[in-house]
Amino acid sequence: MPVSTALFSDLLTTITERGRSLIGLKSAGPEDVPDAAALIESCEGLLSSRGEASGTAMAARVLARYDRLDSAERLRFFRALLHDFGPDRDALARIAEAWLLEKSDATAGELHFASEPRRQELLRRLNRAPGATRALVEMRADLLVAIKAHPELAPVDRDFAHLLSSWFNRGFLVLRRIDWSAPAIVLEKIIRYEAVHAINDFPSLRLRIDPPDRRCYGFFHPAMTDEPLIFVEVALTDAIPAAIGPLLDGERKPVAPEKAKTAVFYSISNCQKGLAGISFGNFLIKQVVEELRREFPKLETFVTLSPAPGFSRWLRGANLDHLSDEERQLVAKLADEDWLDEPGLTDRLRRVLEPVAVSYFLGAKRADGRPADPVANFHLGNGARLERINWPGDLSPKGMHDSYGLMVNYLYHLDHIEKNHESFVNNGEIVVSPGVRKMAKI
Repeated sequence: MPVSTALFSDLLTTITERGRSLIGLKSAGPEDVPDAAALIESCEGLLSSRGEASGTAMAARVLARYDRLDSAERLRFFRALLHDFGPDRDALARIAEAWLLEKSDATAGELHFASEPRRQELLRRLNRAPGATRALVEMRADLLVAIKAHPELAPVDRDFAHLLSSWFNRGFLVLRRIDWSAPAIVLEKIIRYEAVHAINDFPSLRLRIDPPDRRCYGFFHPAMTDEPLIFVEVALTDAIPAAIGPLLDGERKPVAPEKAKTAVFYSISNCQKGLAGISFGNFLIKQVVEELRREFPKLETFVTLSPAPGFSRWLRGANLDHLSDEERQLVAKLADEDWLDEPGLTDRLRRVLEPVAVSYFLGAKRADGRPADPVANFHLGNGARLERINWPGDLSPKGMHDSYGLMVNYLYHLDHIEKNHESFVNNGEIVVSPGVRKMAKI
């Protein structure tokens, strides 16, 4: 932890302890297991408090009590945030009437502040406590789980997302390289949070981040110095790879980084469930590209080797009437775990599957018209182009389950990123390479 951050944390803890003594609070102990009603009462007290030290202590008390609630009591708490901590309806009605009579900047400002739910101010005050930012991120993760069964809680989540988007603004984030000298607690979390290609242990992690032709970078927040928010793993290679196996092979021959021509982003993992929907990845990739270009000026190509997590599910329900009977029979063999053992079958399947996969990336859409594949939506939205379809690229159990082994390269052409991004966001246009265009016959 940086010295300045540690000093601030110690100071905040001191203020909290003094605040407890001022209002006669004891630190929460194991025997203090409140219900939601007691917690809600504490929240009301926090909103009505005026003292800085006492408010900080009360915020810490609320968070400690929340942490001891079971899932049923947490649901009661979230419902209270929805129903009891909204805007002051009477005040809002009065100011709305004033706005209709006098549409001035002053009444517009009053209307803005009156319409803000009280729970937003509650969350701000809670964030004064030591370790509160992390606790509130975890609280939102609980809320997102609750929303699946109780969608009426969505307005509460909008307030969480609004504040977290401000608190985790890109300007507050710090890019750090994560190598073997990083604190053990950070390395442990890289293993735990890796979401694309599992890391089994510390020796496996070292193969990912320690060799000279490997890099790992993550975004961190000053209030969560040992918690990566998102991280990306990078391989320096001499060509664009088509499969993940050779990149992760512990016996591979390393590439001299100063001679590498290609930087491959082969795994991007979001770490905090409570920050879902708050995007860091586009900033991360672009900043990592700049870091790599400074360190290795000879790098020419920046590309991903990405999974296609929805492909197998889509393929099972896809209309394949345009294929011949023989081709459909070939595709059906994917359900047989022994298909790899059949001589010549891989090449025959590749000729069928890769064009079908292009149809998936260009034709399968969400309700909003964006690509159904979440990874495609992410990279295309960042300004990458669909460069190459690779089958089979991932023969791991997860790769076979999610995509029947399909992988994709998305190319970040630095001169075209902004143009591609605008075409995708404004017109829904998916920029593809000549090879993919030929495969799709467009």
